[in-house]
Amino acid sequence: MKKKTMSKVFNATLATSVVVGSGLLVTPAQAESISFTDVKEDSIYYQAIIELAKIGAIEGSSDSTFKPGDSITRGQVTEILSKVLNFQTVETSNEPITRAEMASLLANAFYLTTSNTEELPFKDVDSDDAEAIKSLYDNGVTTGTSNTTYSPDGTVTREQAALFIYRALNVSPQTKAAFELKIMHSNDTHSRVEQAAKRAQAVKDVRAKNPDALLLDAGDMTTGTLYYNLFNGQADLEFFNYMKYDAVTFGNHEFDAGSSDTGLQTLVDYIKGADFPFVSSNIDFTQDEKFTGLFSDLISSEPENGKIYNGIVKEVNGEKVGIFGLTTAETADISSPGALTFENYLEEAEKAVKAFEGLGVNKIIVLSHLGYDDNPAIDNDQELAKRINGIDVIVGGHSHTKLDAPVAITTDENGEAKDTTLIVQAYQHSDFLGTLDVGFDENGVVVDYNGKLIALGDYAEDPKALEILKPYQEEVKAFGDTELGVSTEVELSNPRVSDEGNTEELSVRKNETILGNLITDGMLAKAKQYTEKEVIMALQNGGGIRAAIDAGPITVGEVNTVLPFGNTLAIMDVTGAELKAAFEHSLGQYPSENGGFLHVAGAKVEFDSTKPAGERVVSIAYLDASGNYVELEDSKTYTVATNAFTAKGGDGFTMFGKAYEEGRVTDLGLSDWENLSEHLQSLEALPTETEGRIVDISVE
Repeated sequence: MKKKTMSKVFNATLATSVVVGSGLLVTPAQAESISFTDVKEDSIYYQAIIELAKIGAIEGSSDSTFKPGDSITRGQVTEILSKVLNFQTVETSNEPITRAEMASLLANAFYLTTSNTEELPFKDVDSDDAEAIKSLYDNGVTTGTSNTTYSPDGTVTREQAALFIYRALNVSPQTKAAFELKIMHSNDTHSRVEQAAKRAQAVKDVRAKNPDALLLDAGDMTTGTLYYNLFNGQADLEFFNYMKYDAVTFGNHEFDAGSSDTGLQTLVDYIKGADFPFVSSNIDFTQDEKFTGLFSDLISSEPENGKIYNGIVKEVNGEKVGIFGLTTAETADISSPGALTFENYLEEAEKAVKAFEGLGVNKIIVLSHLGYDDNPAIDNDQELAKRINGIDVIVGGHSHTKLDAPVAITTDENGEAKDTTLIVQAYQHSDFLGTLDVGFDENGVVVDYNGKLIALGDYAEDPKALEILKPYQEEVKAFGDTELGVSTEVELSNPRVSDEGNTEELSVRKNETILGNLITDGMLAKAKQYTEKEVIMALQNGGGIRAAIDAGPITVGEVNTVLPFGNTLAIMDVTGAELKAAFEHSLGQYPSENGGFLHVAGAKVEFDSTKPAGERVVSIAYLDASGNYVELEDSKTYTVATNAFTAKGGDGFTMFGKAYEEGRVTDLGLSDWENLSEHLQSLEALPTETEGRIVDISVE
């Protein structure tokens, strides 16, 4: 078995405070600054109180006071320790805790022992309490109430308890990690090659201080920009090789080329050209002969670059670290993996952990492209952390989640205490490089950690990486000027109100536009190709439409500039009532602009702007298969298409956010600007006027 959670058994005087499943875990600060009006900075207790408050171990009153001189009970002390040490308290006592009891409690909780055979200087301590009190004294946790007294029967105040605990925490052998591991991580970079020089410099800077830091990626390295369209991932690969990644896993977008004439050959070429190994535990590659010889269903301690392994073992400063990979099963539906199949992520994760443990590896990392908070009925990181024991770190991707600090999962699916699993994720598009410092005890248990995201927007660029980028960049620019073979007779405008407070002018953020109609028409058409469900309408937030298209021939670059955020197409199941609420939100600020204003395809919306916000929608009707408009029914569930940003509740669409949290959203992973390009090319002629899809009946 990999490791055991530490348990503490307190002496009989504290029998009413039963502690189960503890494991020391010092969490990072939850707030930048905390203060209490009755705790002064010159107090000897100040630092202890503030630092414990920062990690959420102690709290003040609603009036911003701490009441430092009030006595504290045994139950309250145990509650503080439960937060510091990550254990559960089953029963507590409301009796004031004595100084002798505090010594016994802390000595047991923090594994404090005496360091010499000298006698205590305190003359008022009996033999029953002497060992625990001397443990505190030898470790500098207490100096007594005088040079010769400890006052064992005296009660402890709130400020004294904070100081006791803070000092014990800082000298406990359990806070001193037996092994420190530094990790850099990325995910969902999506061919943002123009950011690679900044990421390369950040990696160099981290390695300058921590040469043994691991560099890992959780998938979706490719697709989403012209760099992928032109170079089939080879531009991305050159930078991944240059930065010397240690291991990566596959995202769903790595399989997008599977529907092409050559199938997944571009992915095979990507793998073969890699100067690093790939890890994948739940993808079966055996049914596609292109992967023959590339995949090993084993854990390797000597992995070869350009090969796929179930897992690998890296040696870092003499310690073995296990790394394996998982990819969402949704890939089968939202990408084009061909004959490849996806096995149950929980079963495969459990197998991988047992295999690592069989090799004596007790520090285990998962590169996960499951999503932090995706549909738990399918797969996500939080479920993985709760259900599989032995995983220490999950480097996540897929959901494009910005986790500014690591998330610690310390309970299982039943709410019972478990060894800590940390989840990290670095948003998207190479906007950040994630870093994680994690400390392990001698059993491989996470005992401390700290992590942050390094913002790359204003970061310096690595000179060598810029040299690598230049030829790609020049070719992308030339390709961006390529014409689609489609022309528009009129400007496809993206109007915005010119003066603040001017509500008369047209705006993409409050009025139907030709461009908005074209975008949603393309979304609706594409969504219908990817699901057997009846998709009744498509929605696009006006704030996501960022540029106009001039009259005349349309270029690839123009389309990419219209939708520059790399949004993907999603479908969601929502009720008629939820859709009505969404359109009320969309129209709530009218005639003022609103980035959440919804353009629509497949439906008509009538509203009355003279009515109060929240009561403006008059009717919503969708076009059925027979070509007739049908009114939405509040209680009926419908499938609609939108971009993933809106589907997750962006721009204040809380009703969609709820659907996402409940697993009613599927991200198809299809690039919005590419969808628009394809749709424009499919039309014989582009429209020259709007169609009355969104109508204010008060001005008719």
